[in-house]
Amino acid sequence: MIVNTHVDSAHVDSAHIDKFAQDNLPARELWPELIFTLPELQYPARLNCVEELLDKMVAAGYGDKPVILTYQASWSYSFLLETVNRIANVLIRDMGLVPGNRVLLRAANHPMMAACTLAVLKAGCIAVPTMPLLRAKELSTIIDKAQVTAALCSYALREEMALAQETSHVLQQIVYFNAQTQSARDLEARMALQPNEFAPVDTSAEDVCLISFTSGTTGMPKGTMHFHRDVLAICDCFPRSVLASASSDIFIGTPPLAFTFGLGGLLLFPMRVGATTVLLEKLTPETLLKAAADFKATICFTAPTFYRQMATLASSFDLSHLQKTVSAGEALPASTRELWKKASGLEMIDGIGATEMLHIFISAAGKEARAGATGKVVPGYQACVLDEQGKLAGPGVVGRLAVKGPTGCRYLADSRQANYVMQGWNLTGDAYEMDSEGYFWYRARTDDMIISAGYNIAGPEVEEILLKHTAVAECAVVGLPDEERGQIVKAFVVLKAGIAPSDPLIKELQNFVKAGIAPYKYPRAIEFRSSLPRTETGKLQRYKLRQPAI
Repeated sequence: MIVNTHVDSAHVDSAHIDKFAQDNLPARELWPELIFTLPELQYPARLNCVEELLDKMVAAGYGDKPVILTYQASWSYSFLLETVNRIANVLIRDMGLVPGNRVLLRAANHPMMAACTLAVLKAGCIAVPTMPLLRAKELSTIIDKAQVTAALCSYALREEMALAQETSHVLQQIVYFNAQTQSARDLEARMALQPNEFAPVDTSAEDVCLISFTSGTTGMPKGTMHFHRDVLAICDCFPRSVLASASSDIFIGTPPLAFTFGLGGLLLFPMRVGATTVLLEKLTPETLLKAAADFKATICFTAPTFYRQMATLASSFDLSHLQKTVSAGEALPASTRELWKKASGLEMIDGIGATEMLHIFISAAGKEARAGATGKVVPGYQACVLDEQGKLAGPGVVGRLAVKGPTGCRYLADSRQANYVMQGWNLTGDAYEMDSEGYFWYRARTDDMIISAGYNIAGPEVEEILLKHTAVAECAVVGLPDEERGQIVKAFVVLKAGIAPSDPLIKELQNFVKAGIAPYKYPRAIEFRSSLPRTETGKLQRYKLRQPAI
């Protein structure tokens, strides 16, 4: 039953606002320079991004159009709006949250994950999306750092969520959704008791609405804080100028909505132009191709690894509707670009983004693409290559990639802010070379981050788990080049006295890591060593482990 009671939540008493995020932003002088050169980036001072992406789209006549498709359901813009409004009412009226409270979100790609994310933002709260594969230990770190008081979680992921709450002094409420047998306390039951209208909370364009966590090289996650304005800015740059998306497009892909790559490509970008997105929870290269054919998808987002695997299968599917394929999350090998072009006839749209920047800022499409190059700067952004002294490097010189634009790095209470921002530039941690035509060519990571099949993996975090195994005396984890995955995680292990290396032990150590942290972080290769290379002062020389054996 539709209840038409109007809920006026636009006016919020300032005494009932949680200022944690505001108080934990870096000092203004530590922010990167923000630039708003394009007319479409001129946003008002008061702004709620969900009102722009959803409410105004329905008002503009998109209400009956499908916004989210699955094999089981079709959600129109109007139905999504009513669902978001009911969830927002649950957050404020039932759960007692106030604007500024952090809400952890946990689910696979599903319409309810999308609706929950939008509802949190519309209610003036702050979304903290987390990947489905994270374990309780990793969730606890995020909960503590962001001082998360409430969570909306898929019932299928309840076990790790409950374990995380057991060790938390902060997380007070967990509400589950998508349970096969629902109880009165589940989200859907609570939503049924709420009206389907909710006035967007009157937020500032510079109010934090999203905290996305990215693992650092030390394994301690960094919370990147993004504003309502940022959410719209990423929709009005890359999708507009490079992707050239339109309301007739149907988006599909693999990145989780908990990734900024997925949040933009599979939810925000389609909504900004009144298009449609396909959300599917578990995809293989084969099932992604099938779904692209079934739903007549026109735009696909996934990592290079998937495109390489899909290339050998593409001839078995009708991809005649597919017009644009976007690759990001890791460097795109020229060989993968060529394989995909031969298989699909499509020129890949490569791109580089960062959680700190929220989405893609260097890319190229169509005739502008160059094999081996990431692309040119996306309109609205600026980029350059800096040398070790922080000075502009000329064409052909490998240095540190620096970028600035309408979005930028603002870490949550983290001293590493000073490492990421220098002289107004965001330093992404990537080594790049720019040619005389303005194309940027990826060369390497400048830190110890491992990027494997689109996932960011911090070597020290894997080391921490390995060192807990009773057989391990010392270990070091690095990323090594891999044609299929970009990089693989490799562990060099020194065993304790009396323990012999063996293949069964390798398997045991891999399973041990999978049980302790997200399974995708496990070392795909393990090499036993009698010792690890160190300096005279005892510092580990990781670069020696990356060198090929002679």
